[in-house]
Amino acid sequence: MTKINITERFSRFTEHWRPKVVARLNGQELKLVKLQGEFVWHRHDDADELFLVWRGNLRIEFRDQTVTLGPGECYVVPRGTEHRTAADEEAEIVVFEPADTRNTGNVIDPTLTAPQGDTI
Repeated sequence: MTKINITERFSRFTEHWRPKVVARLNGQELKLVKLQGEFVWHRHDDADELFLVWRGNLRIEFRDQTVTLGPGECYVVPRGTEHRTAADEEAEIVVFEPADTRNTGNVIDPTLTAPQGDTI
């Protein structure tokens, strides 16, 4: 394992909604993802999902409420909870979740479902 500079790793890609694995530990993956716009409604039946905002602002929308996060703030979406993420302007997000968790959870979307295990 080598030191990871998160800012530098974010500079290596431009696409939105395509998580990149930067570290693996204890069956978990640390992923970086750039977001802009609205994601698809989905849930992860077997996995909690932690979102940490690195740059920008993130909305995590639920059917009954919205959580808004800024840089340095994080939130854990409990397993089985339907949600979608959204960002009016580009945001850089660090995600921590079990290895091989599909970014669209229980939904397969032709545009938004990302390849598994894409590393950077």
